[in-house]
This record gives sequence, C-alpha cells and structure tokens, in this order.
Amino acid sequence: MQDWWSKTFPKGRQTVTITDANGYPVKIAYGEKGKGKPLFLVHGIGSWSYGWRHNIDRLSQHFRVICFDAKGHGFSDRPLYTEQVGHQIIEIKRIIEALSDEPAIVVAISLGALVTLGAATSYPELFAGLVVINVPIFPERLPNRAMRLLSYLPMDLVRTVDNLRLTKLFAPMVQRIIEIERREVVVNPESITSEEVYWISYPYINFTNAIAKYAEELRNSAREIDRLLNKEPNIISKIQENLPKIHCPTLILWGEQDRWFDVSNGKKLQLRLPGSQLKILPDCGHDPSASCPEVVNEAILDFLRDTDLVSVK
Repeated sequence: MQDWWSKTFPKGRQTVTITDANGYPVKIAYGEKGKGKPLFLVHGIGSWSYGWRHNIDRLSQHFRVICFDAKGHGFSDRPLYTEQVGHQIIEIKRIIEALSDEPAIVVAISLGALVTLGAATSYPELFAGLVVINVPIFPERLPNRAMRLLSYLPMDLVRTVDNLRLTKLFAPMVQRIIEIERREVVVNPESITSEEVYWISYPYINFTNAIAKYAEELRNSAREIDRLLNKEPNIISKIQENLPKIHCPTLILWGEQDRWFDVSNGKKLQLRLPGSQLKILPDCGHDPSASCPEVVNEAILDFLRDTDLVSVK
C-alpha cells in the first residue's frame, strides 16, 4: 500500500527535533501542505496525523497546513522513560514555535483539543485562532471499555506485549479490535474501510513501545479524571479555571451524536469560554473530522471567514 505521508504531502514525512517536557531531544513526525498562515492540526489520544486525512487538502487551499504526530504517537519518537502529566502542553508549544514564526490557527480534536486549550491558556501569544472539536473538558471517566481495560493493566505486562511484538504476530486480531472500537466514534459503521483500519492500526502493529505509550497516556488520563471528581489538584480543573485567559477567536464544534462526550459538554464549554462560538454538527459522532469531513471543513472555513483573522476566498 502506498505510503500515506508521500501520497498526502508534497515533501512526504518530515521530522523536527524539539526538547520534550523531560528535557530530552525527541523527533516529531509531521507533514505540511499549502501556503499562507500556519494552521496546525492536532490529533487525539491513540491517533496520529492520518486522522486528518480528509481535511488536509481542503484546508491547504487557504493555509499552510501542518499536521504532526504527538510524541509517543504515530511516527514520532516513543521514549522509554515515564511521561509527566501535562507534558503534551509543553510539547505542543515547542512544536508550534519550531514550525511557525507567527501566531497560528490551531484545529484540535478530543484529547488533543484539551491539550490545546491548556496550551492556549498558558501561551496565548502563540494562538491567532482556535477550533476545538469534542473536547473531554468535563469528563466523568475514560469513555471506552477498551481504554479503561488498557489503563488498568500492569505496565510491565503491556511492555512485554510490545517487546515481543505480539501485535505484529496477531495483526489481524488487532485490526479487528480497532474496527470494532471505531464503530463507537462514527455514526455509520458501514463507512469504515479496510484501508483506514490498516493505517489507524499501523503504528501499533509495526512500532515498538507504541501500545505502552498509549497505555501510559490512558493511565495518566484516568488518574487525572479521578482527581477531578475527588476535587484533588489536577490538570483538567486547572484548564477549566484558566479558560477566560483565551482571547483569540474560538470555535467549538461538537458532534450531536457523540457517544463518548455528550453535546451538553459543548454548551457548557461555550459558557465558560468568553466570546467563543458553538456549532453543533448533526449526524456526526466523536470523530467528525474523519467521518463528516465536509461539514467540519466548511464549518472551520466559515468561522475563519467571519473573523478578522484571515481572508478566505
């Protein structure tokens, strides 16, 4: 199957080295397409740049679209050391600084959107505009049974699976599990193709330490949610409290049929984010950027047309 990066981006897959939150150099995989104001696409947990496959071409007609894999995801480095909670916020800041010399538009989904809100409250000078999609800003637990199970497993067991490359050995089973789990985030399960299952599962089947890093992020997320619910210090409530620090034009998109995070969360977020706009997407689930891309693309472009941020023809 043709390399997705080469097929999607004029220069294929590129890398940029940043200093991560632990102080170590890490290579971040990214692709870019188009010219103009920088527009970053930020994926969610367990995903990678492929999640934006239906948005890149349309948006790159008007912007310099930059699509990157967060550390531990996709084709980026997957360090063996333990991550600190909130490392993604520091690292998205450094990725934006490394790849853009001006404030950027950032479009982000799911956990990537939560991380982006955290970055926008801490480093508002980096953001010219913001679009967040189905943000887990008011979570009650990890939304998926497979996620919860993986977060409970001993990390030594998960690392053993990774080190023995068992996912490679049982690739068809891994792909089948991903196909089943994907049905939760799309409205029409019949729209799921074998090609997308192949690419979504590709890092987990082919790269060592991919599942371990995913499990680690899930474990950290689950702990932060528990701390939120128990009113203990946590990063989620800190982001909630600092939302008024975001002053750039902000659009909230929410799939009306999101089964992971109810649309009421979007309405609540709009109330907490001064000056933000909310657009509810009918017939869309938790992953509208992939399953309802035309609606998402036009909502983003309409929003940018209506702001003084940039002129979109």
